[in-house]
Amino acid sequence: MSAAHKDMANAIRALSMDAVEQAKSGHVGLPLGMADVATVLWTEVLKHDPAAPDWADRDRFVLSAGHGSMLIYSLLHLTGYDSVSRDDIRNFRQLGRSTPGHPENFVTPGVETTTGPLGQGIATAVGMAIAERHMNARFGDELVDHKTYVVAGDGCLMEGVSQEAITLAGHMKLSRLIVLFDDNAVTIDGGTELADSTDQCARFAASGWATRAIDGHDPDAIRDALNWAQEDHGKPVMIACKTRIGYGAPTIEGTGKAHGGPYGAEEIAGIRENIGWPHAPFEIPADIETAWREAGASKTSEHQAWADRLSSSPSKTEFETAIAGRLPADLSHIVAAHKKSVVDGGEDKATRQWSGAALEALTGAIPEMIGGSADLTGSNNTKTSHTEPLTPANWGGRYVHYGVREHGMAAAMNGMALHGGIIPYSGTFLVFADYSRPAIRLGALMGERVIHVMTHDSIGLGEDGPTHQPVEHVASLRAMPNMTLFRPCDGVEAAECWELALRNETGPSTLALTRQKLATARKSHTDENLSAKGGYVLSPATGADEQAVLIATGSEVEIAMAAQAALEADGIAVRVVSMPCMELFEAQPEAYQIEVLGGDLPKVAIEAGVRFGWDRWIGADGGFVGMSSFGASAPYKNLYQHFGITAEAAADAVRKLV
Repeated sequence: MSAAHKDMANAIRALSMDAVEQAKSGHVGLPLGMADVATVLWTEVLKHDPAAPDWADRDRFVLSAGHGSMLIYSLLHLTGYDSVSRDDIRNFRQLGRSTPGHPENFVTPGVETTTGPLGQGIATAVGMAIAERHMNARFGDELVDHKTYVVAGDGCLMEGVSQEAITLAGHMKLSRLIVLFDDNAVTIDGGTELADSTDQCARFAASGWATRAIDGHDPDAIRDALNWAQEDHGKPVMIACKTRIGYGAPTIEGTGKAHGGPYGAEEIAGIRENIGWPHAPFEIPADIETAWREAGASKTSEHQAWADRLSSSPSKTEFETAIAGRLPADLSHIVAAHKKSVVDGGEDKATRQWSGAALEALTGAIPEMIGGSADLTGSNNTKTSHTEPLTPANWGGRYVHYGVREHGMAAAMNGMALHGGIIPYSGTFLVFADYSRPAIRLGALMGERVIHVMTHDSIGLGEDGPTHQPVEHVASLRAMPNMTLFRPCDGVEAAECWELALRNETGPSTLALTRQKLATARKSHTDENLSAKGGYVLSPATGADEQAVLIATGSEVEIAMAAQAALEADGIAVRVVSMPCMELFEAQPEAYQIEVLGGDLPKVAIEAGVRFGWDRWIGADGGFVGMSSFGASAPYKNLYQHFGITAEAAADAVRKLV
């Protein structure tokens, strides 16, 4: 059964305006304006199967302008996805429903990525497009051959991360990436001329994109442009779709007021009249609904043909292993062998170097690991002999040179993880977590396995000074829900933390690593991953009369060991606890925590950062040796002395408590 384009587009408009009006909140301006574009895309072009939202070779659709979430909920419902019922649409923005205010991929199957913070979607989509090209190089057209579509608005393109994403995509010639720009020239405050005068087509073209401008309400123009976009231009494509925000609204169409909020009964009635939709709220005539369902099912045969190819492919097991993100069965043995080599070698190295050594072993065994760095490869030690650059000339490469684009890098890694088949990791300095934090937060919210290698983790980086010395960053990342932060003290813990980060399939991990060399703290080998419990007794107290506990992380563990020796020379017996991961320690049974931390024994924590978060383990009366200010520019050993992060200071803090 067929239905007119106008009626099918108006079904999107009707569901969207009825949902927002009933919820008394939301953003209906974008769905009203982009309904024509979305209708052509979803009924004639997009490769997807509502019965299989996780089909590996589906096209990806990213609503970067996530505030217009009713657009995608309407599309999912109309095309037949089980995840969004008519009742869910009636209960838009209500607790426990699959139609939250902004799209959430972990709530609604069919939503590819969580969006809402403007610009994140387009940057995440770049990672998806990179993943598609890499997986295509690895498994061929028969198994991987799809596109990534993005709906982005003026606000998305004003956000700074969009520039990082656009230039990276253009440089990498991501020809399977297609951006549909909702060019309505309106923001909340009013017309875009209030704050911006960018020629977006010229901007994209200058960054290496193919561009075209069309009337976003003309289905023939939309169809022609989308057909043109299917051609291989050797570069990503941007189609500027000139639309009217709040299409059909009698008094506010094309104004800032059309952006969001319920329009009110009178305005909604006017839209119904203007677009020719006489039907009751939430009612879709049978012929229109049938046409939408038939469009949704139109690619089912493509899915079946793909499944048949996969079934007969010699790469079937390897492909399914990659998509599932399964790790090698012998991963623990690989890590244990590396740990033993670290102990046997007895070298002093920075944990960033030890991280690189662990990566050399891991990337050789796990082909899904794709690395990178924000122009700090030599400093972050993220590139190995197994990870050749991933470029348009070598999509099979496994290392992305992201350039100085920390935010775009973190967002792209989210996209790679969401796409499947890739375990992404990349590096920058810990202080620049501030640049990438919005994307890191979204990765934590979505529960994606993304690994952030953050080196130069304290005043220990030395002469570069306080602009580059993270002080509050470890604490702030620990404060982020579902973030697992590791701060290893030597090469053994670095390897253990890498294994744990790889095994963490439900959220991102951060490895905070030193610039300065450290002595190996773990002097004897054990196959057991001691870091897996987050904290453990590294050096027990000698003698029966134990009086205090020293707890340290990372580079300060060796300070704790020196303080222990000094105190025991004075007859004060203390244990040293290494706590490479607070989150994992917090997850242990209380009995284990009490055992490791010595019950009611006085406690002193040592960490070259702020105290925030430590009182949970040392108590409000516990001692803390760390930072309470920004750092300074000087050789790192001088800085540790200047700021009082020394074995002597730690020993004195214990003496005050015993």
